[in-house]
Amino acid sequence: MTVQPIVQGRGIVKRYGHVTAIDHSDFDLYPGEILAVIGDNGAGKSSIVKSICGAVHPDEGEIKIEGKPVHFNSPLDARDMGIEIVYQQLALSPALSIADNMFAGRELLKPGVMGKVFRQLDKKAMEDFARQKLSDLGLMTVQSINQAVETLSGGQRQGVAVARAAAFAKKFIIMDEPTAALGVKESRRVLELIQEVRSRGIPIVLISHNMPHVFEVADRIHIHRLGKRHAVIDPAKFSMSDAVAIMTGASEAPPIEDQQLTPKVA
Repeated sequence: MTVQPIVQGRGIVKRYGHVTAIDHSDFDLYPGEILAVIGDNGAGKSSIVKSICGAVHPDEGEIKIEGKPVHFNSPLDARDMGIEIVYQQLALSPALSIADNMFAGRELLKPGVMGKVFRQLDKKAMEDFARQKLSDLGLMTVQSINQAVETLSGGQRQGVAVARAAAFAKKFIIMDEPTAALGVKESRRVLELIQEVRSRGIPIVLISHNMPHVFEVADRIHIHRLGKRHAVIDPAKFSMSDAVAIMTGASEAPPIEDQQLTPKVA
């Protein structure tokens, strides 16, 4: 059975002056999978993912979401389509509460005149929604949904960012180094959250330098090298050493027939 990709990029090019960050690269994300994107520094892995969410505007190539060509002017356009991003820097406002961070930029107004005319926020609805989403992911270890994010641990903050993405994502989620600044225990919880989100049917693009994490959670691994998709491998068939060798050029990319260009279909 043929599986159609959620995201399909073909021949994507992005230049910065004389530097080519993305060189006619392809990209595919399929329903219900965790696709890890790895590559050496400067390989273009962040640029290819940013081009998908509107943070970078490709000079050439085509990007399709569910088979339809898209042209995002900004990440807000991508968000409106149901694409959420969890940044390495969290992109949370420390002084705001958990609920306020969950709804930043998409606040709910009270029904009726109070909302339409006086633009009053529906605090209770937002708090109830945030509490439910955190509970769904097993994150209600915080003291209060109204406590400031700056009072949370690093893992709890990342959990809020993941919960926000999972709450509003309709298409897929991009996670950029979500465990980079976390300790062992907190990284473990974030990996569990990633798998929990995937179990709910939301595909995930995971950008990471942490190879043990990649091999633990990824269904497929997109290896980016010199601005191109160099290979797509099955973590069950290749070792971490193999992946690093392919990524750095110490080993040739495997033949196409040995690559996992499309996911396994049950």
